[in-house]
Amino acid sequence: MKKVIITGVTGQDGSHMADYLLANTDYQILGAVRRLSVSNHKNIAHISNPRFKLIDLDISDPESVNTAIINYKPDYFINFAANSFVGTSWEMPVNHMQTNCMAVLYQLEAIRKFLPKCKYYNAGSSEEFGDVAFIPQTEAHPLRPRSPYGASKASARQIVKVWRDSYDLYAVQGWLFNHEGTRRGTEFVTRKITKGVAKIKKAIDSQNFIEAIRLGNLESKRDWSDAEDFVHGVWLMLNQEKPKDYVLSSNETHTVREFVELSFAAAGIEGQWLGQKGTIEEVFINKDSRLPMVMIDPKLFRPAEVDLLLGDSTLARSELGWEPKTSFFQLVKKMTNNDLQYE
Repeated sequence: MKKVIITGVTGQDGSHMADYLLANTDYQILGAVRRLSVSNHKNIAHISNPRFKLIDLDISDPESVNTAIINYKPDYFINFAANSFVGTSWEMPVNHMQTNCMAVLYQLEAIRKFLPKCKYYNAGSSEEFGDVAFIPQTEAHPLRPRSPYGASKASARQIVKVWRDSYDLYAVQGWLFNHEGTRRGTEFVTRKITKGVAKIKKAIDSQNFIEAIRLGNLESKRDWSDAEDFVHGVWLMLNQEKPKDYVLSSNETHTVREFVELSFAAAGIEGQWLGQKGTIEEVFINKDSRLPMVMIDPKLFRPAEVDLLLGDSTLARSELGWEPKTSFFQLVKKMTNNDLQYE
C-alpha cells in the first residue's frame, strides 16, 4: 500500500486533502501533527477510516522530519503546514520564515538523503506575486512579495526549485490563489465575515444587541475559490510525468466589499452602505433597524497592502485538465449557510 504524509492535516487544506485521498485512492494517509497539550483536531474529527493514521512530526525540527521519512518511507509528502495568516506576519516575521521556509528545507533534505523517489509538494501562495507587475498573474510572473508571509513563501519556492534542479527530485510548489471554505480559520477575513453575519442574524432574530463586524480594506481584490476544488489540482500536480509548478485560480477577482454584501444577502439580511466610500467613516447598516453591521477599523489595514490578485490558471486547465467547480457566489453562500447552522 502506498503512503502519503500530509502535514498541516488539522488545517483547512490538509484535512480536505485527507478526505480527497481517502475517497479517491487506496493509499494509507499519515496525518502529521505536532504534539500539543490541547487538541485542535476539529477538522479531522469526522475521519474514522482505518487507512488514516496520525503521526507525530514537528516541521520545525529537522530530526523529527528525518525520523518520519526514515520510519514511514512515504511515496508522497504533501506539506500544507504553515503559518498562513498574512496579517500577523509583520508581527512574527521570524516565525513565518522558520515555519514556511526553513521547514521546507528540512523536508527536502530528508527526502534527498533518505528517500529521493518520494514525490514532494509544498503549498505556495499568490502572495508571492505581491506588488503585481501584470494582470492576470501566470506562472511567468516574477516573485514580488509585499509581506513577510509572501517573502517566506517566495523563499520556499526558490528552495524547491534549487533542490529539484540540483538533485533530480520530484518537487513542486503550486501557486494557490485565495481558497476558502467551511474549515477556514476564523482569523481570515472571509470566515470572519461569514461568522459575523451568522451572529448578527441570530441577534436580529432574538432581538438582541448587534455586534458589528470590523474590517480593514474593503476594496482589496482577490481571486477566491473553494479549497475543496484545489486539493484535486494539487494531486494532479503530484502525478505528472515530470514535476512542474502551476497556478490554481478561479480567473475572477472580487472585493472584500462584494463578499460582505453576498454573505448578508445569503443570510436574508438587507443592508445599506452609508458614508463616503473608501473612508474609515463608511458603515454598512441594517435597513430595518438602521444599526451598524460592518464598520471600518484602521488598525486592520496592512503596512503594505496587496490591492489586486488575479490568477490565470490556463496552463493547469489545459495540461492537468483541472478547473474549479464552485463559483464565488456559491462559495460565499456555502460558508454563510454553514455558519448560520452552527453559530
